[in-house]
Amino acid sequence: MFLAVNTGNTHIVLGTYEGEELGRLWRIASVATRTVDEYRVLIGTLLREVSGAPPSWTGCMISSVIPRLTQTLTAALRGLLGIEPLVLTHELDLGIRNTYHRPEDVGPDRLANAVGGVARYGAPFIVVDSGTATTLDIVSADHAYLGGIIMPGLEMSADALFQRTSRLPRVAIALPPAVIGGSTVDAINSGLVWGATAAADRLIVLIRQELGVSQCPAIATGGYADLIARNSTQITRVDPDLTLFGLLKIWQRNAPGG
Repeated sequence: MFLAVNTGNTHIVLGTYEGEELGRLWRIASVATRTVDEYRVLIGTLLREVSGAPPSWTGCMISSVIPRLTQTLTAALRGLLGIEPLVLTHELDLGIRNTYHRPEDVGPDRLANAVGGVARYGAPFIVVDSGTATTLDIVSADHAYLGGIIMPGLEMSADALFQRTSRLPRVAIALPPAVIGGSTVDAINSGLVWGATAAADRLIVLIRQELGVSQCPAIATGGYADLIARNSTQITRVDPDLTLFGLLKIWQRNAPGG
């Protein structure tokens, strides 16, 4: 049994794998002030939901964009699983070339998406990851991570509208009934959801043009993947566990004795 842990700015997503088959998937809040003991109890409670006898953990890999949480989770999972978690960095053997100007600047979740995409779909391809930020990442036909695009995510944009205006409310993000919002809440959600979908579609077209290819699948992942992909004309597939699957493939290449 393998445990993949993707720590983002808003959520920690955990997934179990038997072989390459995803088992359980959980999403909890990223809280940097929680202690090792608190995360050990919280994650331990989730892992007890796995059916059958307590599993024998063969591996664990952590992707994290919050350094303080990286250390906390590593210690918590070490004590909980009885193995040493592997932390994703650009220095590991990824099986792809990282051609970013400063390779160390690429978020580990973006590298995991790239590796997972190559393993599942081949290359070239585009990943649209809709989380706290919305990122687009591109892998070329020769398996090179080229870079991508970073823009505010849906929740970040909604928070900015609420915080930087005097009359706009905080909204629960949802697909509005029409593009033309008949209320302030619908108008905000139209701008958020349809705006993000239109931006993703146009950027995908421009990326394909820049690559000089017409056949380049665009894969959506992240917490808002379904909402963005639902009415997209360019996204070809939704893959909810792409990041976690990428962690599994990287661990397989780097595990001691692997």
